[in-house]
Amino acid sequence: MKILRTIFRILVGIVFVFSGFVKGIDPLGTVYRMDDYFIAFNLPWFMNFSIYLTIFLCTMEFILGFSLLFNLWIRKTVWLLVPMMMFFTILTFFDAVYNIVPDCGCFGDALKITNVQTFVKNLFLMGFILMIFAWRKKYRSLLPVRGDVMVLVVVILLFSGMSVQCYRHLPMVDFMGWKVGNRVDKTETLPVTFYVTYKNKHTGKEKEFVAPNYPWNDSTWLATWIFKSQRVVDPNKNQGLALRVEDQFGGDFTASILKNPDYQFILVAYDLTKTNTEGFHKILPLYKKATADGYTFICLTNSQPAEIKKFRMANGTAFDFYNADDVVLKTMVRSSPGLILMKDGIVLAKWGFRDFPGYAEVKERYIKSTSQKQ
Repeated sequence: MKILRTIFRILVGIVFVFSGFVKGIDPLGTVYRMDDYFIAFNLPWFMNFSIYLTIFLCTMEFILGFSLLFNLWIRKTVWLLVPMMMFFTILTFFDAVYNIVPDCGCFGDALKITNVQTFVKNLFLMGFILMIFAWRKKYRSLLPVRGDVMVLVVVILLFSGMSVQCYRHLPMVDFMGWKVGNRVDKTETLPVTFYVTYKNKHTGKEKEFVAPNYPWNDSTWLATWIFKSQRVVDPNKNQGLALRVEDQFGGDFTASILKNPDYQFILVAYDLTKTNTEGFHKILPLYKKATADGYTFICLTNSQPAEIKKFRMANGTAFDFYNADDVVLKTMVRSSPGLILMKDGIVLAKWGFRDFPGYAEVKERYIKSTSQKQ
């Protein structure tokens, strides 16, 4: 029984530590998903507190997992663990049934699972946690209670501080398709495969076919077999690279940007009404020097032409604006505005607006060094 208690404690601890960590190092990504829930439940005013709730919940999730993993003060922390797990199990049940939010993001962008898979995962965890709760008095820490508390307090401060740092700058680990070093010039789409399953009316045997490679127009065959289900395999889904760039007239500029063989700077601001305007003022010297050297500098946004015009007049931004989907823009860089340096369809560097570099630094570190290698 002691071995079983230890296995349950470690398994749940690992899941909570991992889940809290991957969301805590990408707090802005977690904020986006939390906002989806507030919109779905018609609570838009809660969005003003999304970042605070994100850091609080991610820290709590991590610290509860840390407590279980290292057997620290479990008798007390489990009283927080049970109601927290009950809440998220109920929430993910409604997500699984009604698809309230398409991606709950329980493991951030590090691991994608469906809402149904999330609910099933939470059911198993709930069972483990209830057993841990029942056994709570049997867990013995190697440290005195005061030592357990001191360790947990230190971990709380370190983790929440790390999360704030990642929010103010960029995630220390990037799970996005647009992370530095990735090739993102995939403008073509792979073929989608449809599978259909038919059931034999007499034997009950089921057989899956790749559409349209089955005798769908054979009346004799259809008299024996009945359609049961269909599934779709889309290799383009969730690859995080489905960027389409348009000008204000709807012209497609995707290929010319993603397949640009030269250095180019892409400024990303998914919503100009919510972006940090000081970041735009800060980037202007780099823009002027980069374009003077012949490099492309553009801004991608989801704002409407009227908003773009108003923003340009108010902030003196002369570079070209193009439109793209706001969800894709949010995955490109966790900052608004954020800057991406690309060449040959490869992401060379990314910066949040608080860390925008000078042009001389970029030229010395990336453009000059890369040119020397070539």
